[in-house]
Amino acid sequence: MSTPEAQQVLKEADRKMDGAVKVCQDDLAAIRTGRASPALVERITIDYYGTPTPLNQLAQLNTPEARLLVIQPYDKSTIPSIEKAVMQSDLGVTPSNDGSVIRLPFPALTEDRRKDLVKVAHKRAEDGRVAVRNVRRHAKDELEKMSKDGTISQDELHRAEKQLQQETDSHVKRIDEMLATKEQELSEV
Repeated sequence: MSTPEAQQVLKEADRKMDGAVKVCQDDLAAIRTGRASPALVERITIDYYGTPTPLNQLAQLNTPEARLLVIQPYDKSTIPSIEKAVMQSDLGVTPSNDGSVIRLPFPALTEDRRKDLVKVAHKRAEDGRVAVRNVRRHAKDELEKMSKDGTISQDELHRAEKQLQQETDSHVKRIDEMLATKEQELSEV
């Protein structure tokens, strides 16, 4: 068992790696597949009386059909602002409204667009892996510094580094699994 100091470094590294995986998961969820999903518009912010506000705080989001997202604003006066924000986003859909709800029809993706989105997914997954590895590097530096200071022994350093590498591998594997799932979603017609 490692010293409490080394355990603290490992625990903090694990927490930060979990955060990096969560960010990567959110990034991948925001990539549009052929299906409508509220996650696609959660990042969109609307100028609500001068305050940038997330769309999910201003409206109810529903998916009555696989390729249709319905946005039902709590305040009807926000419809023009919401439409404008959706148009400016990278969704590539044209909103239509009937005065009370906004409908976002998602057309089927073309083969070229699917390939582009797979590339985007790979880039976001790689960004997640890099973030996890950066956490590992910082934790390793901290452990080595503790070893130089005499806070932990060489044996404890090696044990902690081995445990740190196992945590890193585990988090990278989770990212790879999320990427594989996203690729499968993108390949479905």
